[in-house]
Amino acid sequence: MARIHSRRRRKRSRFKGAASLLLFAAIICAITVVWYGNPLHEKPDWQGSVRPIFMKGKLTGYEAQSSGKNMLMPLKLIQGQIDPTIRYEDDSQTVIMATRQSLLHMNVSQTQGELNGKAYVLSAAPQIIGGEVYIPIEAVREVYGISIHEDPVTGAVILMKAGEKVRLGSVEKKDGEQDARIALRKEASSLSFILTDVSQQTKVRIWSQQGDWYFVQLDNGYAGYIKSDCISEGEELAIPSVKDELSISEKHWEGRPVNLAWEAVYNRKPDPSKFDPMPGVNVVSPTWFSVVDDEGTVESKADPAYVSWAHRKGMEVWGLLSNSFNPEITTEALSTFERRKSIVDQMISLALENDLDGINIDFENVHTKDGPNVTQFLRELKPMARAHDLILSIDVTPKSQSEMWSAFLDRKSLGAITDYLMVMAYDEHWAASPKAGSVASLPWTEASIKRVLQEDEVPPQKVILGIPLYTRVWSETPKEGKIKVTSKSLGMESVADIIAEFKLKPKFRASEGQNYVEYTEDGVVKKIWLEDQVSLKARVELAKSLNLGGIGVWSRSFADKNAWITLKEIIK
Repeated sequence: MARIHSRRRRKRSRFKGAASLLLFAAIICAITVVWYGNPLHEKPDWQGSVRPIFMKGKLTGYEAQSSGKNMLMPLKLIQGQIDPTIRYEDDSQTVIMATRQSLLHMNVSQTQGELNGKAYVLSAAPQIIGGEVYIPIEAVREVYGISIHEDPVTGAVILMKAGEKVRLGSVEKKDGEQDARIALRKEASSLSFILTDVSQQTKVRIWSQQGDWYFVQLDNGYAGYIKSDCISEGEELAIPSVKDELSISEKHWEGRPVNLAWEAVYNRKPDPSKFDPMPGVNVVSPTWFSVVDDEGTVESKADPAYVSWAHRKGMEVWGLLSNSFNPEITTEALSTFERRKSIVDQMISLALENDLDGINIDFENVHTKDGPNVTQFLRELKPMARAHDLILSIDVTPKSQSEMWSAFLDRKSLGAITDYLMVMAYDEHWAASPKAGSVASLPWTEASIKRVLQEDEVPPQKVILGIPLYTRVWSETPKEGKIKVTSKSLGMESVADIIAEFKLKPKFRASEGQNYVEYTEDGVVKKIWLEDQVSLKARVELAKSLNLGGIGVWSRSFADKNAWITLKEIIK
């Protein structure tokens, strides 16, 4: 029995000794790791990928297809990181890239696209691979000015956007050990795993700094952390921004206020020889063009004689294109790229044929679901208008809850796309309004403009204040114990005739910033909020105080002779 206990004691003694040795070794190992750093290596997450794509040193989760000029990029990546407005239309397998400068469209499996209306040979055809759309990198470079570095060994692809900058550096061991290699670690800690050992003089991109560690990337795609005292900073790599090349007309209007008069054209051609002088007006916009069917056919009422008259008077002509205010036609005509392109091509041709200086878009009464297609249409029209030196503007209503007249408009995007956003600041009280009131009181007008400036972040120099030259005569008729409200639109001269006939004396109403008259005719109460020199002057002053791009009036035929004198102040 004693011998058994003795053997047990010796075993426990040997176990304690071994444990002590292991503990001692672990302590030594821990001290070594803390002092010299973790010596263990770990493969990067992307190893095994064929062509992993990186941005800012981070793995995007996407891979490129093919290499060199034949490289294809996932459309989803370009949409997510470069331009979310790139559109793919599945029915026609068409990819559309549109900026203020360029319109490039291409089709899956075809090596010829079109850039700004001209044939464009692609370096590779777009493809659908694994259910995802891939587009040629050279096309993306053409439109967006991106930079691509592809490593021939690892296949890693480093993508940088136009205007992006990164500091370059060089790995250097500063204690004189020229042959020493520097650990590139997974995290900013010497306890982190090593992704690779970097030779001295290796060039790196320095993406960021965390404490005394730099987050860097090698040309082969490896990205991780190196102590800052092992990096010598060098020059900055800056990818050139895509230049926003202004057209001659765009340069002409920089800093110049627009003083526009819309010309309402119905069945008869307006005769400029009978017009009152319009001193100060520098743009006229006749309502000549309309989209009239589902295919996008544009009907024209253009009058070359009117254009010649305007140019002789020193005025530009921005022809207006409407959607016929027909929501169903709008849905179909804007539903595909080919139909939108047809409208664009027709408008460019009509503008050139008639020597126009610009195009004004007036799409109203549109289903909310079609709003994105309205925006896309403008996005595709702008580069073509610019290429032919045409100013592009769009008319928008003040913001409201109206589904068909307001909600479809993406004013923020439209303001970025076009040269001018024409805010039609009128019809606060519309023709069938249940309550009599001003067409556009001054506080309502100011609030409408400020909402666009503040909520939609449209630069003030791009905003044109739309001013009504008409008003409404409201009739309040007693009927079965209630008041029935109706209205009739009148121009300035017609209202002046009523004031003279009934010997009315206008009274200024500060709450609306307008003069007001009221009278009774045949037992019916008549109310008029006047558009006159008082209201016009207040709007011109508002436009100036907000540093707007100018004013536009609807419409010329409603004005009296004195209106133009007051409105001329906008250009001073």
